[in-house]
Amino acid sequence: MDEAVPAMRRVAIIGGGPAGLMAAETVRAAGHAVDVYEAKGSPGRKFLIAGKGGLNLTHSDPLDVFVARYREGAAEVGAWLADFDGPALRAWAQGFGIDTYVGSSGRVFPMDRKAAPLLRGWVRRLKESGVRFHVQHRWTGWDADGALQFNTPDGVARVQADAVVLAMGGGSWPELGSDAAWVAPLAARGVEIAPIKPANCGFDIAWTPYFRERQAGAPLKPVVAHWTALDGQPRSQQGECVISADGIEGSLVYAMAADLRDSLARDGEVVVQLDLLPGQSDAQVLEKLRKPRQGRSFGEHLRRQLGLGGVKSALLFEVLGRQAGDLPAESVATALKRLPLSLLRPRPIAEVISTAGGVRLEALDPQLMLRAMPGTFCAGEMLDWEAPTGGYLLTACFASGLRAGRGVIDHLSRVQP
Repeated sequence: MDEAVPAMRRVAIIGGGPAGLMAAETVRAAGHAVDVYEAKGSPGRKFLIAGKGGLNLTHSDPLDVFVARYREGAAEVGAWLADFDGPALRAWAQGFGIDTYVGSSGRVFPMDRKAAPLLRGWVRRLKESGVRFHVQHRWTGWDADGALQFNTPDGVARVQADAVVLAMGGGSWPELGSDAAWVAPLAARGVEIAPIKPANCGFDIAWTPYFRERQAGAPLKPVVAHWTALDGQPRSQQGECVISADGIEGSLVYAMAADLRDSLARDGEVVVQLDLLPGQSDAQVLEKLRKPRQGRSFGEHLRRQLGLGGVKSALLFEVLGRQAGDLPAESVATALKRLPLSLLRPRPIAEVISTAGGVRLEALDPQLMLRAMPGTFCAGEMLDWEAPTGGYLLTACFASGLRAGRGVIDHLSRVQP
């Protein structure tokens, strides 16, 4: 006797980023009707912007190291990655003819470093499989009958679905669709939501106008940053950052951002110390500073003896003042190896790379279905987890979309039409 063929059900995916598209691909492969609703004029806007400078698809870290990058969310995100990790993502991209390579930092990129070919191929394949796309459909919640509501160019649209996946991103880059407008309708339904916070962000510093006008945009490399983690333990990391008009940003800053942000919220102040001369020991720096200037300016003395010039020299004077050359050599040496920068606040959410906060993981079952709303699933950056730059954020978005998609399939198999 033939097995019964599962009835086709209608599934609405709200959000056309990687998490939503992966959920759509998974659910459609199981034979269900899938509609993707996207607030902007085309899917994957933020994905394209993320790939503008070279699409960092994932990272080559071993799985245990990879999972540890997710901090407090490591256990939950690690479960998603057990089903779809970095190597799986690379293999998936290969299915579109997109070869990848591992860069010197361990980050993984498409050979052409572009996001557009992958996104085009993916959307095309989804459409060919029967997935229907509805653009310029901004979700606003549910009506009194439980139907999904969308604002569209043609007015309000109402949609009934057998299951829903919400994958609308966090709160950063609102012009690309991730504006966290979903917080209010979900909170009204009793869904627990952690406050949206900036992640992978720069920080404001009270630069003098003179320094700001001359150094904004200057790269600061290499330096070693020293800071205190939220648990009170000292941390240090070498890398690069950039002086901005408002403060400091860049990959090294983003690596510290979660600790710095939470410490600022708790303590009201944070000081980061920069080693401007990581290739020279404290003793070497002091010895060179003590050498006679022979009538040269202090700035020229720094350049000749220590190779310090440009933005690093300007930063030293910004912190110590124009009288830096009159200070004891020991004080200057200490500053060069541990230059204190007082951070005021994170940059605004609208301009940061990603956000933390969102739907609390405790509000979801292991398949990412909302405990308060059976049949409604969440995926991607709108969940309360965060990751540093380096491909970790994107990989977990893909993995969560797969997890939610599989959750939908399992849920529909257990619920009568």
